Amino acid sequence: MRGDVTSDASEPPHEDAYPYPPVPDEPAIAAVRQRLEKVGVQPFTLPLGVDIDTWLSNGRDGWDGYPDIRSGKMDAETCGLAAALSHDNVRLVTGAQVTGLDRDPDGRRIASVTYRKGSETVTLTPRLVALAAGAVQSAALLLRNGLANASGQVGRNFMNHNASALIAYDPRLVNDSVYQKTFGINEWYLSDGHNGPPLGNVQLLGRVVPKILKANVPALPMAACRHISRHAVDFYAISEDLPDPESRVMVKGDDIQLIWRRSNMAAHHKLVEKMKKTLKAAGFPVVLSRLFDGRVPSHQCGTAHIGSDPAKAVLDPDCRSFDHDNLFVTDASALPTSAAVNPALTVAALAMKAADAIRKELGA
Repeated sequence: MRGDVTSDASEPPHEDAYPYPPVPDEPAIAAVRQRLEKVGVQPFTLPLGVDIDTWLSNGRDGWDGYPDIRSGKMDAETCGLAAALSHDNVRLVTGAQVTGLDRDPDGRRIASVTYRKGSETVTLTPRLVALAAGAVQSAALLLRNGLANASGQVGRNFMNHNASALIAYDPRLVNDSVYQKTFGINEWYLSDGHNGPPLGNVQLLGRVVPKILKANVPALPMAACRHISRHAVDFYAISEDLPDPESRVMVKGDDIQLIWRRSNMAAHHKLVEKMKKTLKAAGFPVVLSRLFDGRVPSHQCGTAHIGSDPAKAVLDPDCRSFDHDNLFVTDASALPTSAAVNPALTVAALAMKAADAIRKELGA
């Protein structure tokens, strides 16, 4: 993990520094950071799980997708799954779909897990089950099997970040950076700057290269896409989506129905406007924004949230089902709120907490 814990005034205390120094700004991005500092905004250095030299050695693609996810990018596969598969007692089954979770007679434990792979149906009888299929699919599987839902909260409180992309254009700027995603802005994370409610986080996007711009604005000539991309810098504004029981995942036969009711949009619109004004003050004459709609998933979470009261929550603070002693849900479904940042590290921390509970139980 690379970063600088001292650069963000809103960051809570850390026991130690990040193990590696920040990914440095490329010259064009360093110039943008200086522009923002001159108008009174203090960008912070993004914490990043990336081996930048290895990443760049696999290609010069600057978007978030990375040229080769098998090396350079720290993610669930490279940091978690690969390490797990190094053990002889771990087996990965691919191309399979879990179809059933069956309870024992008293309903307190999951007795079996059934999955289908091609024409074969396999039933396992595990001691413990950790479900981590994502906020939509985990909820759907629980609902289809009538599990963990004594509270009536499975599938409810679906959250999906309110997010907008901003493109700040200045014909005097030549953005020749490859990896521009190195700083963020939390100036309005804890309040709106005037002791009002919090608005959210802003950070650099991966480069909006000409092909991406063309895909999103098909009517724009490719020559214009190349010009805009070369003379623009790209930002991502995130605001918290608040839990709402009527924002939910439902199942109807084989289909999954997602009902997402946006919340906190006044704060998000204010965040985007604050950032637009800041960028214009920093010398960008044209700043465009686009709100991501429901077709663009942005950190889905909340559909089996943790809590201390079994009547109001699906999971206890260790991510264990209140209803079934050997069932854990260890993905973003467990989050009770969405905050206004990527939840990946929070999900990882919750999974590690659940793993500690599992380890103790298996040891006993």
